Amino acid sequence: MFRRTFWFTAGAAAGVWATTKVNRKIKQLTPESLAAQAADKALVAGHKLKDFALDVRDGMVRREAELGEALGLEAPAGPELPVRRNLAVEAAEPEAPAAHRKLPYHSYNRNEDH
Repeated sequence: MFRRTFWFTAGAAAGVWATTKVNRKIKQLTPESLAAQAADKALVAGHKLKDFALDVRDGMVRREAELGEALGLEAPAGPELPVRRNLAVEAAEPEAPAAHRKLPYHSYNRNEDH
C-alpha cells in the first residue's frame, strides 16, 4: 500500500515539475520575450563596445604621450581627437525653417486617373 502511494506521489511530482518546466520554456519563446532578450543582449553588447572604445582611446592618448616624450614634442592640452570638418557642408546655405518651406501640391482625387 505504501509502495503504491510513494510511486503515485513521485509520478505526480514529476508531472508537476515537467509541466512547470515546459510552461517556462514556452513563455521564454513568445515573441515579446524574445524581443526583450534581444534588446537586453544589444544593450550589453553596446556597453561592451563603448568600454572597448574608451579603452582604445585611453591607450591611444597614453601611447601618443609616450611618443611625444620620446621625440621631445610638446603634448596636446587634452585627450580630445582633432575635429574633422567637412567644408562642403559648411559652405552650403542654411535650410529654411519648416514653416517657410513650400511643399509640392498633389491632387489626391482617386477618380482623376480613371
